[in-house]
Amino acid sequence: MEYLSTTILAKELDIEVNDLFYNLKSFGWIDRINEKWVLTSLGKQKGGQTRTSEKFGEYIVWPESILKEKWNLIKEPTLITATTLGKHFSVSPQRLNLILSELGWVEKNIAGWVVTKLGKTVGGRQYEHDTSGSLFVMWPEEILKNSGLASAFSVTSEVSTIASENINLKIIHTPPITTNFREKFEAKFRAKDGHYVRSRAELIIDDTLYDYGLVHAYEKKVPIEEDLYTDFYLPSSKVFIEFWGLENDPQYQNRKKMKLELYNKYEFKLIELNDTDISNLDDYLPRKLLKFGVKVY
Repeated sequence: MEYLSTTILAKELDIEVNDLFYNLKSFGWIDRINEKWVLTSLGKQKGGQTRTSEKFGEYIVWPESILKEKWNLIKEPTLITATTLGKHFSVSPQRLNLILSELGWVEKNIAGWVVTKLGKTVGGRQYEHDTSGSLFVMWPEEILKNSGLASAFSVTSEVSTIASENINLKIIHTPPITTNFREKFEAKFRAKDGHYVRSRAELIIDDTLYDYGLVHAYEKKVPIEEDLYTDFYLPSSKVFIEFWGLENDPQYQNRKKMKLELYNKYEFKLIELNDTDISNLDDYLPRKLLKFGVKVY
């Protein structure tokens, strides 16, 4: 029996590879685990097998006979608009798009809302209005179950408004995150804005961002499938900031490597800081921020 890779199968069906992967996932035939597509028990029942090659590594193949199910395989998912999505979460479409923008799934341009690379990974599709020409994004109905989107609404963030030199500065407070790393290093240093951080270096960074008048979140869950929390996040510019402190700890180095791989994978804007930067933060941080269009002076 001849087998086809998922890529070849998509070509035979004349659909986008990513759409086929999404459909197969929605059927329960495959799942995304540790950045890899893997067969489920149902996928194996459908004849799917796993193959390995030096060039492509491990990949999934399907019996050629599966082409007989063409119309099921290319079935379009039910798509919903930002208006429908907003109604589900009891927010306006405008507010919903701002939240999607903060998650990094869409970007605003002169013609409307544009889906990002990250937004496409969760099923976002770009459309243009027939008469006005404005751009908008539609989402698969399954997005309602997305943990990253749900957390944007379920995590109750206390927002404080602080007047500073005629600036109404909103500081985002997030609840403490409990992982082995965070249990080991207690957040006991209180910053000017009320954040409790885990080291004196993070205290300096948080206070500096506050003094610059930059809205920022501390230990924010990054809206991707993988488990990643960033040290600091600037929602207005979508910039992530990581401070690397325990350079001599092998376990910490492994964690650092994993985080950098994820930042690179999703092409996030990242500023990296170390002990040398902290000693002269007012010199280093403004220059690093300026590279992403953020001016502090």
